[in-house]
Order: sequence, then structure tokens, then C-alpha cells
Amino acid sequence: MSRSLGAAFMGRARERIELDALLADARNGAGSVLVIRGEAGVGKTALMQYCARQAFGFQVREISGVESEMELPFAALHQLCAPMLDCLDVLPAPQQQAIQVAFGLAEGSPPDPFIVGLATLGLLSETAAEQPLACLVDDAQWLDSVSKQVLGFVGRRLNAESVLLLFAVRADARDDDPGFAALPGLTVGGLTDEDARELLTASVPGRLEQHVRDRLIAETRGNPLALVELAGEMSPEELAGGFAGRPSLTGMLYDRYLHRIEGLHEAARLFLVLAAADPTADPALVWRAAHALGLGRAEAEAAEAEQLLVIDSLVRFRHPLVRSAAYAAGSPEERRTAHEALAEATDPKADPERRLSHRAAAATAPNEDIALELVQAAGRAEARGGLSAAAGLLQRAAALTERPGKRADRVLAAASEHLQAGSLQTAARLVAEAEADAGTDLQQALVARLRGQIGWAASPGRSASVHLLRVATQLDGLDAGLARETYLDAWAASLVAGRFAEPGGHLPEVSRATLQSRAMAEPSPGPAHLLLRGLATLIDDGPAAAAPSLRQAVDAFVHDPDHGWFQKGANLVATAAVLLWDFETFALLSSRWTEHARASGALAPLVGSLGVQELVNTWRGDLKAAAAARDEGETIAEATGTRLFPLGAALLAAYRGRADEAMPLIKATAAAAVERGEGISSQAAHWTESVLRNGLGQYAEAAAAAEQAVDETHLPQITGWVLPELVEAAVRAGKRDVAEQALRRLTEHAGDSDWPVGIELRCRALLTDGTEAEPLYAGAIERLDRTPLRPEAARARLLYGEWLRREQRPTDARDQLRAAHEGFSAMGAEAFAERARRELAAAGEKLRKPESQAATGLTSQEQHIARLARDGRTNPEIGAELFISARTVEWHLRKIYIKLGITSRRALREALPPLGDGFSAGPR
Repeated sequence: MSRSLGAAFMGRARERIELDALLADARNGAGSVLVIRGEAGVGKTALMQYCARQAFGFQVREISGVESEMELPFAALHQLCAPMLDCLDVLPAPQQQAIQVAFGLAEGSPPDPFIVGLATLGLLSETAAEQPLACLVDDAQWLDSVSKQVLGFVGRRLNAESVLLLFAVRADARDDDPGFAALPGLTVGGLTDEDARELLTASVPGRLEQHVRDRLIAETRGNPLALVELAGEMSPEELAGGFAGRPSLTGMLYDRYLHRIEGLHEAARLFLVLAAADPTADPALVWRAAHALGLGRAEAEAAEAEQLLVIDSLVRFRHPLVRSAAYAAGSPEERRTAHEALAEATDPKADPERRLSHRAAAATAPNEDIALELVQAAGRAEARGGLSAAAGLLQRAAALTERPGKRADRVLAAASEHLQAGSLQTAARLVAEAEADAGTDLQQALVARLRGQIGWAASPGRSASVHLLRVATQLDGLDAGLARETYLDAWAASLVAGRFAEPGGHLPEVSRATLQSRAMAEPSPGPAHLLLRGLATLIDDGPAAAAPSLRQAVDAFVHDPDHGWFQKGANLVATAAVLLWDFETFALLSSRWTEHARASGALAPLVGSLGVQELVNTWRGDLKAAAAARDEGETIAEATGTRLFPLGAALLAAYRGRADEAMPLIKATAAAAVERGEGISSQAAHWTESVLRNGLGQYAEAAAAAEQAVDETHLPQITGWVLPELVEAAVRAGKRDVAEQALRRLTEHAGDSDWPVGIELRCRALLTDGTEAEPLYAGAIERLDRTPLRPEAARARLLYGEWLRREQRPTDARDQLRAAHEGFSAMGAEAFAERARRELAAAGEKLRKPESQAATGLTSQEQHIARLARDGRTNPEIGAELFISARTVEWHLRKIYIKLGITSRRALREALPPLGDGFSAGPR
């Protein structure tokens, strides 16, 4: 083993310097993370070993991913954190519960992977408080997906912890879930020619001709393991002729290891198969299974003599390719024998899922009993938040299923789980596999449905609604429930496509076909039936006719939050609430959607729910929470390859009021909408530009943008959000006729709740002359103050204050404008705040300079932490809210005290006086 280790270190000065620097940072209390990437044999593992040897004074935790472990949720995380669980009691109770359920140590609801991530961060932080901690994760591409997600989350939040988190990832491994994409990386390439020549001189006995040496270096691209292994074992003829034309370095190394393994005697080969089949690297388990097969120390020594593996506290293969080659070298019968022995050696109570995995691998023929157990295990995995793990178990169950029809059902179930988890390529591959076994009309329709859902998830656009409507029609008469769900999918796809939908896929066409379907003719008390009827009726017959069905559907989901269909249709349930102008229920359902997606590990729906949460928080005026949802959604979208819906981001940018930041996003959204065929995104771009321009006081531009937006969709309520912007902009731009027409349309769309009534009163006041406008403004404020829509209430005060100033009532105007200014400032709505400040100045108000980053010297995150601490929140509570560790909170607070010139939390009250809520000054 030492020869390859030394080979990998040769010429690695730059990499070793970087690792030494990271270790120094961790010693000094600055946490860090690094992902080492490179092809097989390039020296990633050797660099990990170098890091372990240089970690003087560190606690070192080393784990390695194994491909067969990918089906067990949280398996790698449990392996890493098991020795740290004695620190569990210092974590907040929700974090303790989440990690205990994740590790199978307690019963409970599916854990939120992000709470598990925060608990993991806390465990690492507490463990490192006594002694710095180095966590080294080799072959990280083979980690189970939820462990990868959690560790990626932790890596992005290491800050004031004495922790180094180091991953090694094989660059040529297939990875549908690049959980470490956003982490700092180090790509390890081949050696320089000079270092490679030195390595060959040191490694190859005898004289090596220069032209042969140069050809070896060129053909291995300086890969150190390939140089040593291939040159050391090649015959003189091979050395003279080289080995051009081989498929890859990985393949060449694999073939060499396979050849070496095949040279062992039969019993030693079986021992290697057994060791390779065990993912735990537990020597006690391997020895128990080996003894059951009549194997012992002699067989292990034969493998060790060939430098293939070492058994000490762990079972270690020389290289992951050795493990792969060892397993492949066994005959099918030997592999089954190994798995059977490992199943018998595994404690059925302590590790039932791994024992079941070995039993499945040992099966010699389709076995319905084991397949059924795997299906049940998939249900348990899903309950623990492991959708990808559940999908893998269902795939194995399908492989052991004899009847084609049942096998197709299980493969389709696995594909559906992968779709929910965001693994779209794997889901598509399984759908193609299921199609071969789909024997019934229903199964063929389900294949088409899943294919349409995958295509829509990957690229919503012009054709999705047409395809899904065709599938819904195909399911009509076969399965009413599935047909209704697919009509809902088609309706949602049509909503997104808007005016860009292909013929036959526009909302009126989809809605009409839905209402005429057999599925809708069948009586059904279910909320999904009511939801579909309400949405289709809304387009076909208007809001008044649709309202009863929509209200019943929404109320049913509110009162039954655990309804099995909710997760699949949460976006449309939340949409139905906002179509009823019921913001509180919209916010509640959106929050539940996020909770369901997180708890189940459904990353693709989670991305969608976070985009809606961003919209909800912006409408509430909580722009910081909206930005946090955006950051989280972007991280997950990047990791899964899904796309974050742009509406929330565009509205957030508009209300922030920074044109130099907002306009590039809005323009990019508009351009992408045309390219992708998404009318709703096009409307979002124009609508949010009108919000931005109104805030900036650029009324002609705001009116132009709003006029583009009003007719982008067939959905009247979304148009209803645009029309108030058009009324305000057109009045200010002197286009009264345009404003009056927009108000007439708004009146048609508005409901009778406080939200639409308040907006309509505000718009009507803008078009009312003389003293008759005042009660309309007052009524708008009264109505909007009853809602959580703080920006809308503040805008009503701003418009009222502007009207009062023009009516020569400066004292009354200042009260309203001051309240609006304080409200917008507290939200971070900078353009509207500046518009209010200008009006206040014109009304004779001298403003106190607001608290700002420039005034305090604090960053935005430091301001947030300081305010939470000022308000009495503990470090763990602040950490849980901001997804950082309690020690990082303390680190930030020390910096905050220095910047503010104080020494304690108590002094924060004077250094950061509370901001007003912005709504106390106005009349009721």
C-alpha cells in the first residue's frame, strides 16, 4: 500500500499546502469544507490519508461511500455521527428528535432533512469544542442521497467551528444528485511530466527507455496510480508497444486488478467477494460470515499479500476499483453465497434493512416474499425522509418480481419516487423499463402520464398541457381518480404555459375538456374532485360559479392536512386559496406544502414550495424571510437540476426597489419565458416591473409594463394583481381613460374579502376627485390593515399621504407618510421608502436618519443576529432560525459587540433601538 501512497504524494505540493491551510484554519476555530475531485487513481484517497496524518491534535472521523449503501437513508450520516451522539442532549429538543428518528433510534414523524442538517452541524460543533475535528469522506459519490444533502447543507454553514469537512468524489462517476456542487472544490489532475518521470524511475525496476516512458506518461495523462500499476505489471512487449486504444484509465486499472484477483486460489477469491459484498467494513461481521463459509486467516493473508486489502480496525480495500473488481471476479453463485452468509451474520434486530438487502442479493430466482419485504422497507425508508432510498428498494423488489404486471407497477412506483426526489434522469430510465412490462391499458396510460410529468418537471412549456390532457383522456374511464389527478396536472401545465400553450392546451380548452370528462361526471366526495371542478369552472364560467367548489376543496385540505393527495397537488390547493383572495389560507397551505416536501425528502416539490414561500413572505413584507427562502430554493434547485419558479424572486426584487439588481432579473425572466414557452413567467416579469417602476416613481414606464401584463394569461385573478399597478401608474402618468378601464376590469375580478376590497377602494380613491376620495382611502387602509399584506397597507397610506399633501393638509399628510415610510423601511422596500421620504420632505418633515448598515457597520446578517439577540432569543434559537450553529452565533455576536462598542447583550437594546412597525400613526 505504501508504494501507491507515496506515488500519489509525489508532485502534490500545491494540494498539500491547501490541505495544511485548511487544517490550520480549523485549529484556529474557522470551519472549512473542500471537495476533492478527480478520476480513479489520481490520488484523492492518498490526499485524504495525508490530511489524516497531518491532523495533529484532531479527532479524525473517516468514512467511505459504498454503492450498495445508497439505498439506506441516512446510512453514511449515521456512520459519521455515531461516535458523537453522546453530545445529543445539548441540542434543542426538535433537533434531537429529528436525528434520532433519522438514525432509527426513535419513532416519530418523518424528519425534516434541514433540521437533521442543523442537528448534525450542532453535533460537529459540540464535538469540536473540546478538540478540533476532521471528517474525511472518501468515495462521496456513493453516499445515500439524503446523507449527501445533509452534509452539503452542513458544509455550506461551517464558520466558527473547529471542523474540517473533506470529501473525495470520483469525477467520472455518474451522479444524478450533485449535492456538493455549491461547495469549494479542488480538482486533482495528473502529475507534471517531470514528476511523472521521477515517479516511473522510482517505481519501475530496471532501465526504462525514454520513448516508452514518455508514451506511458502521455497515455496515462500523468495518473500516478495508473503509472505505477500499469508500468509495474506490463510485459516488455507491452512496455515497448504501449497501450493506446484502451477505453479509459479506470477500465485499464480495473482490468489489472481483476487479473490479479483471478490469479488467487478459489478460497481467497471467495473471501474477497465476501469482503467486497459487505458495505460496513466491519471486520467482526466479515469474520463471522467467513467462518460460516469455512474461510479464515489464510485466505485473508493471500489477498493482503497481493496488496489488495488490509484488515485491522476496518476492512480496507487498496482502492475502490479493487472492491469493484473483487466483487465482479466472483461467479454469480459465489456472490449469492457471500450475501447469504452476510445476511446470516447480520443482526436482524440491530440492522434489519441491511440484512434484507443481503437476502435480496442472495436470491437465486424471483422471490415474492423478499420482494414484498422490500416494498415494506421502501415504505419505512420514505417515512424517514428517504425518497431515493425508497425508490432503490422498489427497484430491487421489481427485480425479484416474476409477474410482468406487478413488476411494471413496482418500477413505475420507483420512477414516481425518483421524480418526487428530483432525480429526473433516473425516473425517465425507469419509465422506459416499465414500458416493456406494461401489459394493461391502465399501465400504458401510467407510463405516458409519468413521462409527461417528468418532461414537465424538466422543462415546462408549450406542449406539456397538450400531452397531459391526452393522457388524462386516456385514463378517463380506466381510473377516475388518476384521471382527475392528470386533468389537474394538465390544468397546471396550461396555467404555466399561458398564451404560449400549443393549440388544444390553452386553459379554456383544458377546462372545457375536464368538465366534459367521465371522471367529472362520476360522483366523488373527495377534495381533489372539488378542486378540479372549481378550477375548470373558474375558467369556463367565472369566479362566482367556481367559488363554492374551490372553497369546499380548500377547507377540506385545511381540516385534513394529512390527506394523502395533498403532497402531489399542494401547489394547486394553495393556488385555489389565492384565487379566492384568501391570503391567510394561501400562506397556511403554502407552509404545509413546504413542511410535507421537507419531511418526505421530496426535493423537486420543495423547490416549488420555496418559490411560493418567497412570494408569500414578500406579500407579507418580510423581505428577509423571502430572500432566505430564495437562497434555500436556489441551493436545492442547483443540486437537483430542477428550476425555481421566478415569480417570487421577481416580486422580491421589485419591492426591494434596487433597479440595478431588479431589472436584469426581470429582463432575464421575460426572455426565458419566451424561450421556454411560459406565459405566466412573462406576466410575472411585466407585473413585477410595474411594481418596481411605481416604487421608483417612473409612472409612464410602470403603465407600459402593466399594460403588457394584463392579458398574458387566461386566469382572471392573476390579472387582478396587475390591474392595481396599472391604475396607479396610469393616473400618475395622466392616462385617466386607461386607469378607468383598468378599474372596471378590477371590479369584475375582485372578491368580497378585505384584500380585494381594500385594493379596489385604494384604486377607486385614485380616480375620485375632491373630498369624496378621503373615505375611500380611509376604507382601504382599514380593510388592508386587517390583512397580513403589509406592503399593500403601507402603499395605501403612501397614496393617502400624497393626496393629503396635494390637498394642502401637511400635518395630516405627515402622519400617513411617516407611517408609510417607517413601514417600508422596516420591510427593506427601499424605493417605496424613498418615495415616502420625498413626500415627507415636501410636507415639511425632517427625518431621523434610519438605522442602516452604514450607520452601524454591521452586515445584513449581523444586523439580523443582533436584533434577535436584542429581543431575547438564545444562541440555539437564533441558530435554528438562521440555519447556523450556536457557536457561529456567538462568534458573530463577539464581532457585533466590537463594532458597536459594547460588551453585552443588555447593551444591544440601546445600540439597536426597535424599529416601529410602520402602522401606528395612521387613522383607523
